[in-house]
Amino acid sequence: MNIYVANLSFDIRDEDLRGLFTPYGDVSSAKVIMDKVTSRSRGFGFVEMSDDAAAQKAITELDKTTVQNRQINVNEAKPKEEKSYGGGGSSRGGNSGGGGYNNSSSYNNTRY
Repeated sequence: MNIYVANLSFDIRDEDLRGLFTPYGDVSSAKVIMDKVTSRSRGFGFVEMSDDAAAQKAITELDKTTVQNRQINVNEAKPKEEKSYGGGGSSRGGNSGGGGYNNSSSYNNTRY
């Protein structure tokens, strides 16, 4: 099971996160997500545990606990949703402008 851990202290590293979950069972991986630009923690991470029952127990017991003066949130990680940009709104391109000398709309190109 993949576990999402939020509101981590910016000082917590991968090893600290692993150590937090190890008492509950075998931890396959533990990763604190780092900002690519600043190389500083983004305040959340992921833990993977092979035993779902142990993972569920860790979630139940660690959620809302205080670690390094911060109340952490621990949940089962959900797959990242793809962003949808559909629906409504106006078009921002093409020939949608108003009048003007060189407007390419058919009205302005009609001869009288």
